Amino acid sequence: MAISVFQEQITAEDIKAKSRDLGADLVGIADSAEINANPPNPDDPCVPSDISDYDADRIIILAKRLSAGVTRIPKWNERHKYYNDELTMTTLEEIGLELVLWLETKGYPALIVPPTHVDPWRYQGDPDEHMRPLLSLDHCAVEAGMGTLGLNLQLLTPEYGPRVMLAGVLCSAPIEVDRRIETALCKGPECGRCLRACPGDVIRHWDRDWATCDKFRAPHGFHHLTDFMDRMLDAEPAKQKSMLRSEDTFDLWQSILRGAGAITGCRRCQDVCPVGADYDRLIGDALEEIPEDNAEKQARLADFCTVEATGEMPESYATQKRWIGTFL
Repeated sequence: MAISVFQEQITAEDIKAKSRDLGADLVGIADSAEINANPPNPDDPCVPSDISDYDADRIIILAKRLSAGVTRIPKWNERHKYYNDELTMTTLEEIGLELVLWLETKGYPALIVPPTHVDPWRYQGDPDEHMRPLLSLDHCAVEAGMGTLGLNLQLLTPEYGPRVMLAGVLCSAPIEVDRRIETALCKGPECGRCLRACPGDVIRHWDRDWATCDKFRAPHGFHHLTDFMDRMLDAEPAKQKSMLRSEDTFDLWQSILRGAGAITGCRRCQDVCPVGADYDRLIGDALEEIPEDNAEKQARLADFCTVEATGEMPESYATQKRWIGTFL
């Protein structure tokens, strides 16, 4: 039996207002058909239709801003940042769940797509291999009119730059979708602050070394756990006890307890990005200097600028142009 007889009439603005009431700072709605037709990675498409055959016509993107107080701490591996960001993620997931339950009271089955959700069946036994999320929420957010991608392919928003966390809610409510922003918010290598600040030096020309980035984005994640256990099992019995009581074990215990350092970690590229109304107002004065900067990074950015001045953009830009946008 069709469930439409049980559905109330709701609008996109109803959903956005409810999301904001629940605590979301930004909300956008994308047409899943656009994402299905334009997968961010055509060689390995992860799209809404993979998740649900019934309840995935729309994806609602929820954003929660990151705390400015911890953003102003320049040290990339500061545990205050890990912990505060974990609390932000927990809050965001609760907002997503409450929105799902509200939609279902209106007659529209819905489901959450968390930012850390990966398919365990894709794991091939290598903890150092990058695991793609089931859905790229950054790309979905661009489709939902919330911003554009930057030099390192992270979402930039007009309000908070890249200093947001995202969650998605899939449903098939017949609601209006938002229009994509087509003018790039990122200034590219002319700015390059994200590349200059990156402690792992993972940022490429409109691309990123994702596997290396994972070591910093989740410093106490699965790769750290397996590496530590390998070393502990190979150690002499006399050393195993001291390893058991080491700082490594303490960090892993804290991360398993709260997720801090496992699902949160380095975000220096987000911290120093000058895009966003919040930068000058709340954080810019503390982050103007970039201790990680060096001559080699500046030379690479100059090379990027030289390439772009010829009109020859890299292939990575061509692949992601829909979401990066065009330059004025």
